Amino acid sequence: MAAPEAPADPADPARDPRPDVGRTGGPVRTVIENCAVATVDAQDTEYASGHVVVAGNRVESVGPGPAPADLPGVIRRVDGTGHLLTPGLVNTHHHFYQWLTRGLAQDAGLFDWLVALYPIWARIDEPMVYEAARGSLAMMARGGVTTAMDHHYVFPHGAGDLFGAEIRAARELGVRFSPTRGSMDLGTAQGGLPPDFAVETTEAALTATESAIDAHHDPSFDSMLRVGVAPCSPFSVSTELLRDAATLARRKGVRLHTHGSETVQEEQFCKETFGMAPTEYFEYTGWLGDDVWLAHCVHLGDADIAAFARTGTGVAHCPSSNARLAAGTARVPDLLRAGVPVGLGVDGTASNESGELHTELRTALLVHRIAGGPDALGARQALRMGTYGGAQVLGRGAEIGSLEPGKLADLVLWRLDGIGHSTIADPVAALVLGAPAPITLSLVNGVPVVEDGRLTTADEEAIARAAGEQARRLARIASA
Repeated sequence: MAAPEAPADPADPARDPRPDVGRTGGPVRTVIENCAVATVDAQDTEYASGHVVVAGNRVESVGPGPAPADLPGVIRRVDGTGHLLTPGLVNTHHHFYQWLTRGLAQDAGLFDWLVALYPIWARIDEPMVYEAARGSLAMMARGGVTTAMDHHYVFPHGAGDLFGAEIRAARELGVRFSPTRGSMDLGTAQGGLPPDFAVETTEAALTATESAIDAHHDPSFDSMLRVGVAPCSPFSVSTELLRDAATLARRKGVRLHTHGSETVQEEQFCKETFGMAPTEYFEYTGWLGDDVWLAHCVHLGDADIAAFARTGTGVAHCPSSNARLAAGTARVPDLLRAGVPVGLGVDGTASNESGELHTELRTALLVHRIAGGPDALGARQALRMGTYGGAQVLGRGAEIGSLEPGKLADLVLWRLDGIGHSTIADPVAALVLGAPAPITLSLVNGVPVVEDGRLTTADEEAIARAAGEQARRLARIASA
């Protein structure tokens, strides 16, 4: 177990009141040493026993052996013996509100699953979304996620500030957040899949999306909050909204996200409705580019993969959700070989009830080996997708996703000397192939959010109780 020194007394008058400044006027430092380190940098540098020094909210240094003993401003020195230190995990696709509807439509494919759940989701309100966001974020954070993403696209009339509710939850839990303001304007009356009472008008969706960007988006290097534009999917969004949303995003300098090529039925819908396959339709509407990432991308041909590679379009790979809904197996090894940015996603917990990203490392490796053989995907490739790959997809590869000097201090110390991992000599293999590893310390922006497997920023039991109450309230309203 890691043995941290006692932190400096925050009441000490000799200590500068700013949280990132120490007694000498320099930055406060946290040292983590004597652990295996997987940096996930461009060279995949690893140390069997190494250290990382965090100064304020940045990684200051990374290297072999222990850190220098005479570093100034060190308020905490963590002995990481028996641990692996990695960048924090980056989730690239999620729907927080679905935390309240887990375990439903258990044996349905995507379209039938959506038809069953849309009428329930259309009854959500602000208290529900807030508690669902807290539950989703808490589950991810205690499993090593330091940057979360959410795609929220259901906005019932009079439901309150749903987008603001999840932003508030992320701020309270201390997780770096990339929420995307989603939308649907293509109801059943216009040939879409969602019921008419669950969609917005095109104009209202665009106006609300721009307002969300203006109110919340922070483009700075240190940003804890980046907003994106995210119409839901080709079968729930008009061509007008898709095109105008892309124009809006580029005018505002934010990223674009939607679902794409998830199922065979979606491909059939696009061909019948728009006269072209999904990738062709996305390119036609301005939805391929290095500022775009698409969720799932299960059904891609060679030409589609070439188009993604040519344009720099990213992919959020959600292996558990794809399996739960029987959508198929994405061609991730081919995407990686082509140079397409690929990150991992939990997806909504109504189609991935665990709500965890660290288990997706193992699931991704196993799924692709079933489909492509023993060399289809390796443990280090899986770790890269869950860290730096996700950072690339979110447009934050220069800031997070690897342990390198100057990057933001989002990192996780995984305990690997317990019964679940102690006989696996390779620490990266232990993390990816072994049982879910306990977390001794997780830092976001240099601040602890998990210690010894528990959240430091919220009461887990209180979150569980409140989310359960809201799930039961939603079920009562939806069945009335």
